[in-house]
Amino acid sequence: MTARLPAVARKPRIGLVAGGLGAYWPQFPDLLPQLRRSAARVTERMREFDAEVVDVGFISDAQEGAEAAEKLRAADCDLIVGFLTTYMTATMLVPIAQRSGAPVLLINLQPTESMDHDSFDTGAWLAYCGACPLPEMAGAFERVGVPFRSVSGYLEDERAWARIGRWIRAAGVRSVLRHGRHGLMGHLYPGMYDVSTDLTMVTGNLGGHVEVLEFDDLRVRVQQVKDDEVAAKLAETREVFELADSVVEEDLTWAARVAVGLDRLVADFDLDSLAYYHRGLDGEIHEKLGAGMILGSSLLTARGVPAAGEYELRTSLAMLICDRFGAGGSFTELQALNFRDAVVEMGHDGPGHLAISERKPLLRGLGVYHGKRGWGVSVEFDVRHGPVTLVGLGQTRDGRYKIIASEGEVVGGPLLRIGNTTSRVDFGCDPGGWTDAWSASGVAHHWALATGRLLPELRALADLTGLELVEVAA
Repeated sequence: MTARLPAVARKPRIGLVAGGLGAYWPQFPDLLPQLRRSAARVTERMREFDAEVVDVGFISDAQEGAEAAEKLRAADCDLIVGFLTTYMTATMLVPIAQRSGAPVLLINLQPTESMDHDSFDTGAWLAYCGACPLPEMAGAFERVGVPFRSVSGYLEDERAWARIGRWIRAAGVRSVLRHGRHGLMGHLYPGMYDVSTDLTMVTGNLGGHVEVLEFDDLRVRVQQVKDDEVAAKLAETREVFELADSVVEEDLTWAARVAVGLDRLVADFDLDSLAYYHRGLDGEIHEKLGAGMILGSSLLTARGVPAAGEYELRTSLAMLICDRFGAGGSFTELQALNFRDAVVEMGHDGPGHLAISERKPLLRGLGVYHGKRGWGVSVEFDVRHGPVTLVGLGQTRDGRYKIIASEGEVVGGPLLRIGNTTSRVDFGCDPGGWTDAWSASGVAHHWALATGRLLPELRALADLTGLELVEVAA
């Protein structure tokens, strides 16, 4: 069996249309050329984002709007950006919003920060009139049942472009979820009711596909791994990790062999994420496979394919969301509360997101995995110090998903040395009170711990996906 190369990550496809009221053009001959220059600048700036931009040009009336709507519908965009260069009627943009099947963002970017009132005539003023139709668009969108969102500023307004970029990144994450392939291998950790996932509801809430895998899918691929591939993976491991004295060479070699098999599994099934668990018994092959996955899963997570243990599919999806926002996202749960230092200690045994480690991650050899079968090497590190966001995917009793998030700060201090990822998170309040609020939010046993402050991005994602966002504050 030959492994396929991993697919190139899909870039978000952003549709772009600019427009203004055609009745103005014969009245003010200099206006349309100026607006076209503004539109060209918006197109230029849009292409600077890591996205595929489908520019359907400038529209001046309802007929041209309808033609643009068909082009954008056929392009299967993840987000439509409508540039209001001056006043335009709602009928020019409503068909685009209705027919495209994608969320629509309206932008009003006037040429400069303000008008020159002493020298401007009506034609010059109209180039600054993109704000005028915004309330009309909002009212029309409301009446036809299309969600409304907008960004107002001026052409070189970096604050406005930061907000536009946020919507584009959120559209990219929405696209990954809609088109993603998520592996689920093994079985539920016995008794974890909150972790159990209805596979249909993944597609129902987020889109995408869940690929049900057997541990035998991994077993066969591990059996086919060649010694030179193991040697290459061991070399990579020694470069990425610091190795504790407790690491047993035989266990490390096995973990490297399993890691190569995992690489093949992910490539063969074209996976964007993976959740797994297998209990095993008395050292048989499936127990050994499950115990040997921590190294490979951590390496996969670091390169953008989140892998979570304990069959935690919704957490692997939360990790994917964080990773595509460029914030990492490490498999996490509560560990202990430190009331003396006013921090919450959290992390997990098993795989972690190596790319967001505060220092070179450590591989520690363990003779037993607490609560799990098997033994071998485990990952130990602290998430990069500074602002962080916790992101979980909760599920309500009617099956709907909700994003649950809280911002804090990872701070330094003493950490356990037991082969777990562990971070000390300061939420600026009593650790006990925060823990009660976080638990009451409907979050499950696990979540993703990501770097940076992600609430603005998560608000945009919630808007585009229709998911509820629950913000747990200090």
